[in-house]
Amino acid sequence: MARRKSVAQQLLDAYQAKQKAKAAQLKKEQAERDRLARKAEQDRQRLERQAAVRMTKERSRLLAAGERELVKQQTAQEREAARVERELAKRLAERERAVKTQAREQEKAEREIVRLRQAADVELLRESAVRCTEEVRERVEELESILLSRPGDLGAYRRRAESRLAEGGSEAFAAAVEDLLVRSPLPEGCRPSVRAAYAPEAKQLLLDVGLPAQGIIPEAAEYRFVAQRKEVVVQSRKEADVKDLYRRLVARLALHAIEEGFAVTGAGLVDSVLFNGRVDTKDRATGRAIRPCLVSVVAERETFAELVLDEPELDPARCLHHLNAIVSQHPFDMEAVAPVAVFDLTKYQFIAEVDVVSGLDSRPDLVQMDPFAFEHLVWQLFEAIGLEAWTTQASRDDGVDAVAVNRDPLTGGLCIIQAKRLKGTVPTDAVRALAGVMHDKAAAKGILVTTAWFGKSSVDFAHRTGRLQLIDGRGLKALLREHLGIDALLGLPKVPPGWRPEDVR
Repeated sequence: MARRKSVAQQLLDAYQAKQKAKAAQLKKEQAERDRLARKAEQDRQRLERQAAVRMTKERSRLLAAGERELVKQQTAQEREAARVERELAKRLAERERAVKTQAREQEKAEREIVRLRQAADVELLRESAVRCTEEVRERVEELESILLSRPGDLGAYRRRAESRLAEGGSEAFAAAVEDLLVRSPLPEGCRPSVRAAYAPEAKQLLLDVGLPAQGIIPEAAEYRFVAQRKEVVVQSRKEADVKDLYRRLVARLALHAIEEGFAVTGAGLVDSVLFNGRVDTKDRATGRAIRPCLVSVVAERETFAELVLDEPELDPARCLHHLNAIVSQHPFDMEAVAPVAVFDLTKYQFIAEVDVVSGLDSRPDLVQMDPFAFEHLVWQLFEAIGLEAWTTQASRDDGVDAVAVNRDPLTGGLCIIQAKRLKGTVPTDAVRALAGVMHDKAAAKGILVTTAWFGKSSVDFAHRTGRLQLIDGRGLKALLREHLGIDALLGLPKVPPGWRPEDVR
């Protein structure tokens, strides 16, 4: 039979059972707590999952909404960009159309400008042709009307010239004449230079007037506008017409200068005008400067006054022929003529005449005469022979004792005279020196007069030259007796070779 437990055992068992029940309860409670913890954890996880899901869904929704908004914005931006692009393209197209339209308008305007400019150029060329033709015609008419538009009353110049003559002598008188001729209202280039001299003893005015070269005549006759080539073509003047115009111009200028010479001088002072018309040009054969004489004439006041120079039908060339002028047959070719008188006005300074003859004794000794009186005696001799002679100042004579002019139109010209009062043979060098002076002064002839004699070499040299005349003492005595009625002596120390004693007595 089972042993009955004690109370203590029972209490112990009851305590143990209670402890077991309590431990079981604790375990149960722990398990419950664990279950609840697990459940809470599970709930938490579930909630977290649910939150995560919700968050994911919300994120997805937001992302989707954002994406939709972004797409919407992008679409709007694209539409705006497309609109802007279309607007820009439209504007660019309009601008291009405007540019093209402007370019077409500008091109059209430029074509119009070019057309107008070409038309203006054509009109200018046409007007230029007309104007140039008119200028050429006016120039020719101006040259042709020189004698029709001469100055009027020159009384003031004449009174001034006479006043100058009274105050300053022949040189001042000639300068006054030069002043008038320089101021003459001629067309430009018609009178390049003027030089004048006055010979009171001959009442003659000497004019050396520059004439224009051939270039003064316009080579063009007219200017024509050729529309096909759009240019102005020069119609050249015929060579024969140019030469004829130049020939007539030279004649007109000569008549014009002579008339002015008479107009500015009184009838009691000047009876004739000696005119030489020269041209400064170049010799085409040598290239050297030359000054050919194209016109030379001695015009008497009375004869010249009969001319009607302003008559339109007057032929100036025939008028010069009427005055017995020496005129170049081919002035355009600078064919020179022998002038009536050749003189260099810049190198000769004339002095007043001295009457030596009236003061001589019945039988003067030429060798013993005063040198000044001897030179003037020679001057009076040649004037008595028929030449127009003027003595020159010793300080500027260049070895020239007298200047004479022979008016003979065929054999005349400037003559250089030297007078040597010697007692022995004239040196050959003196004869050669006279030839050099002749060449320097373009003289037509040279005369050497002496109281002595010439050697054979001098005579031979003069013969070869052809333009030198030697007059020894015997010849001088004979000329003085013939033309001045002077029976002179030659006080030579000996009778020269080949002479007779009566040749010196």
